[in-house]
Amino acid sequence: MNGSWRWALRQWSRQLWVRAALFALLGVATALLGLLGQWLVPADLDLHIGAKAVDSILNVLASSMLAVTTFSLSVMVSAYAAASSGVTPRATKLLMQDSTTQNVLATFIGSFLFSLVGLVALSTGSYGDSGRIIMFVMTLLVLALIVLTLLRWIEHLSSLGRVGETTERVEKATRQALAARRQRPTLGGNALTDRQPIPANATPVYPTAIGYVQFVDVAKLATWAESAEAELYVTAMPGRFVHLLEPLLWISGAEADADALLPAFALGDERSFDQDPRFGLVVLSEIASRALSPAVNDPGTAIDVIGRATRLLELCPPEEEFEVEYPRLWIPALQDSDLFDDLFNPIARDGAGLLEVQLRLQKSLHALALCGPGSYRSAAHRHARRARTRALQALVLDDEKAQIEQQTRWLN
Repeated sequence: MNGSWRWALRQWSRQLWVRAALFALLGVATALLGLLGQWLVPADLDLHIGAKAVDSILNVLASSMLAVTTFSLSVMVSAYAAASSGVTPRATKLLMQDSTTQNVLATFIGSFLFSLVGLVALSTGSYGDSGRIIMFVMTLLVLALIVLTLLRWIEHLSSLGRVGETTERVEKATRQALAARRQRPTLGGNALTDRQPIPANATPVYPTAIGYVQFVDVAKLATWAESAEAELYVTAMPGRFVHLLEPLLWISGAEADADALLPAFALGDERSFDQDPRFGLVVLSEIASRALSPAVNDPGTAIDVIGRATRLLELCPPEEEFEVEYPRLWIPALQDSDLFDDLFNPIARDGAGLLEVQLRLQKSLHALALCGPGSYRSAAHRHARRARTRALQALVLDDEKAQIEQQTRWLN
């Protein structure tokens, strides 16, 4: 299975209805197990009391699971709305992909269908005595699963949709994307830089739709380049917004084959966290900017985001050397200056008049300048100077301005 199919399958499996449908099928199959496994139960097994109680238990399950599922769906929708209004709408996508929420709802739906199919089979007399015994045992197992799921759901509801929990999800997704990109800065290709420009005779390949690049299947591109004995220069990386007149890549040494190359690029209406680490940093900065707005007035969340951003950049230092897996591909690497721009520009702008935010921002930039490579140091100095200028213009008290000057002495 190539990269495009794996990526599409991963996106498909993250949808709520997929997991719910699988659990529903499992519930139906479990209920029908009594019909198929009646011959496994000895005829003289004395469990008639429990077997007769199956009808009542399934009735309780059918009525309660429907109510619990409806309630859980309303809670989930409320959590999404709270995250959209209190954090950022871009973070809602991570909540919708939450595996715990999906498993809980799928378990409830599967249990409901299990009890419903069981009641139908019992009412038609499809189960004999042996089948009712199997149904009784399976019902006990389903009850145990429901109890465990409810306990897990109660604990999960205490944090679902909260600002801190949602911010942590964004940090985790961003860390994974950054770590993957640091291991393969150019996705396995050669580094496309100003010292290695695109040849003048290269042919562009344009997209057939407008949107964000969500995924690039470099293995598919490399396979085509090897077969055509061509060089490919990819210019539209994940996160890039492209239109019909902006090339996705350039071809040198062969004629363009759009039908073979365009499927390697997945376009969508929104950016994705998977192959686009800058998107995660943008979402983090949006969380901080919303917290610094006059309507919210929550500088503590902005300070928390600055701490998370510092941790992300420190944990993912750029690789000086990397292996070239696809020598016929030329791909631009992630620029550290872009990471700093995505993170710190909005926070420095919206928190210019808040001393506590500016002090924490300067400490963060100082730490990154000390622990990071040369590209980190230049970017950190540039943003620290810009933040100092904003703060000195926005702050009113001379004492606060003096604190900013004291904190930025490392720039001199």
